[in-house]
Amino acid sequence: MSDQVDVVYIVVELLIAVTSILGNVLVCWAVKINRSLRDTTFCFIVSLALADIAVGALAIPLAITISLGMKTHFYTCLFIACILLTLTQSSILSLLAIAVDRYLRVKIPTRYRIIVTQRRAWIAVAICWSSEAVQEQEKNSSERYITCKFTLVVRMDYMVYFNFFGWVLFPLLIMFGLYAEIFYLIKKQLSKKMAKATDSRRYFGKELKLAKSLALVLFLFAVCWLPLHTMNSLKYFFPKWKVTKTAFYIGIFMSHANSAVNPVIYAFRIKKFRVTFFQIWKKYILCKNENLSIYNYDGRTATENNSSV
Repeated sequence: MSDQVDVVYIVVELLIAVTSILGNVLVCWAVKINRSLRDTTFCFIVSLALADIAVGALAIPLAITISLGMKTHFYTCLFIACILLTLTQSSILSLLAIAVDRYLRVKIPTRYRIIVTQRRAWIAVAICWSSEAVQEQEKNSSERYITCKFTLVVRMDYMVYFNFFGWVLFPLLIMFGLYAEIFYLIKKQLSKKMAKATDSRRYFGKELKLAKSLALVLFLFAVCWLPLHTMNSLKYFFPKWKVTKTAFYIGIFMSHANSAVNPVIYAFRIKKFRVTFFQIWKKYILCKNENLSIYNYDGRTATENNSSV
């Protein structure tokens, strides 16, 4: 029975990996060919997509390696565990950058483009990744070679207090607070008499639509990652509490599946992405003679309306 569970785990993980890589490569591709997808928010979306590609290409194969209990050098196993943690932190910092960016857009719309330039956005992206430099707390081991398991090389108190409470739960609370304030500010602006002006109503209407889509990305991140962290916390605070292998694998599935869902959200919720994805599909998959240059400026064909999201 245990072997069957392991086989199912590996097959599902590989399917998630392929889906995550293909979907997020498509996101990066869309941003590359569509200039209207190159504002500061989409810089952070690309950062998130790159982290999700790395999950599919690197983290999932390494997670499978750990699940198989392969015998490795202690520090090799620690390095694998650190990569898994680092990618999680890069994702959540990218989400935090997106939330701050959207907040500034509605809080200071007239000064936003002066303060938040694309150069500063890419600097923020670099900070999101560089801040993940080695910070993991290893367990001491007198053994040179071990059967590689996550809990053998990373201390559980580190995972609960530092990784979960400090680097996941606290940023999530900040982001949910930011989005609550974003929706409040947008609703306040739309309810004003001045919001009846066409330009103002269009601006805040587009901000509301995009904020809903990005808040959904955040919500799904929380839904996918909290079960695994919750199981780790329960096991740490209540050592006698047993986590079945199936439950643990489901928690891992959910955390990794999060890397595959964002492109789907973009396709269904953000018009610029949807249109560009469709054009890529027609030109490069169906081999139709499509001219993608028409999307280089505003993300719309001449026959489409003025909606930008």
